[in-house]
Amino acid sequence: MTTDTERQRAGVAELTFRGILLGGIITLLFTAANVYLGLKVGLTFATSIPAAVISMAVLRAFPDSSILENNIVQTIASAAGTLAAIIFVLPGLVMIGWWHGFPFVTTAAITATGGILGVMFSVPLRRALVVDTDLPYPEGRAAAEVLEVGSAARDGGAESAKGLSVLIWGSLASAGFALLTQMKLAAAETARWFRVGASATGISGGLSFALLGVGHLVGLSVGMAQLVGMATGWWVLLPILTAHSDLGGSAEELANAVFRADVRFFGAGVIGVAAIWALARIARPVVGGIASALAASRARQSGQTLALTERDLPIGIVGFVSLVMLAPIALLLWSVIAGGPLAASGVILISGALLFVLVIGLLIAAVCGYMAGLIGASNSPVSAIGILSIIAASLLLVGLFGRNSPPDTAQALIAYALIVTGIVFGVATISNDNLQDLKTGQLVGATPWKQQVALVIGVCFGALVVPVVLDLLNTAFGFAGAPGAGPQALAAPQAGLISALAKGVLGGDLNWPMLRWGALAGVGFVVLDEMMGRMKLLRLPPLAVGIGIYLPMAVILPVTVGSVLGWLYDRWSDRRTDAEGAKRLGVLLATGMIVGESLFGVAFAGVVAATNTDSPLAVVGAGFAPVALVGGTLLFVALTWWLYRRTRGLVIND
Repeated sequence: MTTDTERQRAGVAELTFRGILLGGIITLLFTAANVYLGLKVGLTFATSIPAAVISMAVLRAFPDSSILENNIVQTIASAAGTLAAIIFVLPGLVMIGWWHGFPFVTTAAITATGGILGVMFSVPLRRALVVDTDLPYPEGRAAAEVLEVGSAARDGGAESAKGLSVLIWGSLASAGFALLTQMKLAAAETARWFRVGASATGISGGLSFALLGVGHLVGLSVGMAQLVGMATGWWVLLPILTAHSDLGGSAEELANAVFRADVRFFGAGVIGVAAIWALARIARPVVGGIASALAASRARQSGQTLALTERDLPIGIVGFVSLVMLAPIALLLWSVIAGGPLAASGVILISGALLFVLVIGLLIAAVCGYMAGLIGASNSPVSAIGILSIIAASLLLVGLFGRNSPPDTAQALIAYALIVTGIVFGVATISNDNLQDLKTGQLVGATPWKQQVALVIGVCFGALVVPVVLDLLNTAFGFAGAPGAGPQALAAPQAGLISALAKGVLGGDLNWPMLRWGALAGVGFVVLDEMMGRMKLLRLPPLAVGIGIYLPMAVILPVTVGSVLGWLYDRWSDRRTDAEGAKRLGVLLATGMIVGESLFGVAFAGVVAATNTDSPLAVVGAGFAPVALVGGTLLFVALTWWLYRRTRGLVIND
C-alpha cells in the first residue's frame, strides 16, 4: 500500500469539482436505493466500494484523474449512502401519528446536523482508531485494495495482473451467485429449524460471498468471538426461552419471534457493557489522539510543515463547527415542542438534549468507530446503538415527567425522544462509516482534511435526498403500523422497534429483564477476554461476542466461516517464499467477494424500485425451493473451493 505523500507533492489532484460532482450523482442513486431497501426489508448495502468502482470506470476517461480523486468520490458517496440509515428512526414519527409526511427542512436538518457532528466528532478519533491501532477495518482495506489495483492496472503495472485477475474472478463469482439467488435458482440462505422437547432453535447460514469476504478480512479472533455469541444466543438462550414461551407456531416461527423479542435485547445488553469497556480501553488513545490533534494544530500555526497524510481539519475548526451545530439543533427542538404540552419545560428539555447530543454523541462516535474497525461498517450493529440511545433519551424524559402522562403529552415526549435519537443516530452512522473511509485514505496516501471536507459534503448531499425519498415512499406506500397504512405499506422494522421502545420506556413495559441479564453476561465476556489475553490465548473481543448474539445467525455464520478460511489461507501463505504477496492475493480475493455482491446490490435496488416488487428477477416459483436450497448450497461451497484453489495456484506458479 502507498503510505507516503509523493503523489501529492507531484501535484496530483485530489479534492476536485469533478470528483465532488460525480460523488453527488452517485449519492443521489445510492441514497435513494438504500432508503427504499432499508424501509422494505430492514437492510442497507455498503456504498464505498461500489462508488469506488463506478468512479474509476468514469474517471478513466480523464487522463489527469488519480487514485486520490477516486478516493474522494467514494468518500462522498459512502458518507451519504450510510446516512440513509436515519430511516431506522424517522419513520417512527409517522407511525406514532406525530408527522403525516416528512417536512423537508426539519427532516434535512435532523439528518445534516447529526451527520456533520459525526464527522467532527470522529476527526480527533482518526489518530487513535485509524493510525495508532491494529484494528482490521475490513471494508476500508478492501476499498483501498480496489483503488490500488485499479490504479496499477491503468498505469500498466505488470505485477498487478494477478491481483486484478483475483479481484475480477472473486467479483464475478460473488455477483453471479447473488443473481442466481434473486432468480430463485439458488437459495440465499440455508436453514434447518427443529424442536427439542418444548424448545425450538435451528441452524441458519446466509449464502453470501460478501459476508465470507468480510470474515476473511476481520480475522480469526473476531470470527471466533462472533461464533461464541451466536452459540450463546441460538443454542443456549433460545432453547431455554422458547421452552417457557406461550407463543405457538412452527419451530422457525417460534425461534424467530423469541429471538426478536428477547435474545436481541440480551445482545443489546452485552453490547452496552462491551461498548462501555471498549470506551474505557480506548480512552487513553482517544485522549492521546485529541492531544496529538491539538499539537498538530499548534505546529501548523507556528509555521511547521506537516506531512500531508497527517493534516486533519484543525481542532479549532472542529470545535467551532461542533458548537455552531448546537444552534440549529436547539431551533429544531424548539419547533417540535413550541405550542404543545412540553413548551413550558422548553429550556430544560432543550438544554438537556444538547448536553445529551454532545456527550452521548461523542461516546457513540468512539464506540461506532471502534465497531467499524473491528468488524466493518456493513456488519456493525448500529441499530443496537439506536436502541440504547432511545432507551437513554426516554429514561431522561421519564426522570423529568414520570410515566403515565396524558395521551397528548405522551405522544409529544415520544416524538421528542425520537428526534433527539435521530440526531444521535446520524452521529452514529457517520462515525461508523467515515473512519473506514479515513482508513482507506491512510492506505492510499490521501490528505485527511480533504477527506473530512468530502465527508461533510457527502452528508449535505444525503440530507437533501433523504427527506424527498422518504416523503415519496410514504405517499406511495405508507409504513406498517402508521395510521391509515394500506396493504402495500413498507415494513420499516427498525423504526417500528425504536418507536415501540420509546413507548415502552415511557409507559414502563420495556423488556428490562433481558437487558439486565445481557449486561451481566457482558461483564462475564469482558472477564473471559481479559483472562484469555493474560494466558496468551486467542482473544474474544466482548463487543464482537455481543454482535454475535444480536445479529441473526444467517449473518454471523458466514462471517465466522470466512474467518476460518482466511486463517487457513494465511497459514498456508506463511510457508510460501513471498508470504506477504500470497496474503495480499487472499485479501484481494476477499475484496472481490465484497465488490461483486455490493455492485449487484446497487443494480438490484434499482430494479426493485423500478418494478415495485420484492422478486423482480424470479424465474421459478416456490415449488423450486428445495432444489434451490440443495443446489445453491453445493454451488456456493464449490465456488468457494474453486476461488481459493485458483488463488493458491497463482501463488505457486509465481
